[in-house]
Amino acid sequence: MKETRNFQRIDKKNLLLGSVIATIIAISPYLYYLHESVPDTQIWDTFLFTYNSGYFESANNAMYFVFSKAVPLLLIFIWFFTCKHWWYHTLLVPITMYLYQIFSIFNDDNQYIDEFQLIYMIPIMAIVIPSIYLLRAKMFNKINEANKSMEEFEEEFKMSPKNFWDKIKQYF
Repeated sequence: MKETRNFQRIDKKNLLLGSVIATIIAISPYLYYLHESVPDTQIWDTFLFTYNSGYFESANNAMYFVFSKAVPLLLIFIWFFTCKHWWYHTLLVPITMYLYQIFSIFNDDNQYIDEFQLIYMIPIMAIVIPSIYLLRAKMFNKINEANKSMEEFEEEFKMSPKNFWDKIKQYF
């Protein structure tokens, strides 16, 4: 009886989390077009903050660049935290790229957005790409030695943290 209640709590928690994720994915086109609600002025003054668009000369243009980077980043984060395949660490490369692009938007001295980010991604790629290759090589060596399917090997190599914070902690 106690196990049934515990299972129902976990099931309700998963249903709620899945519903939130599905809602975020469903409203992503609306999030992308939020920049249209920003005024086309150099200085955007709200009750929370004042934003000076600087290089962009229009707060609307600046927010267009922010949301065109932030929405795909949000979707890749969802993919990263919900992916159960062995290769999901490769998603760190586009995550790093989008984060760098967002930070470069807010750098007032930066005139060339989306350029030269490959140089800053090299350390991440130097860790992720060889790690994924070595993991893949190890899997294919085991496949040649045994009669397991690819799904069985993915299950064997999959890390299954208990909750969201455990998943975050495994990267740091």
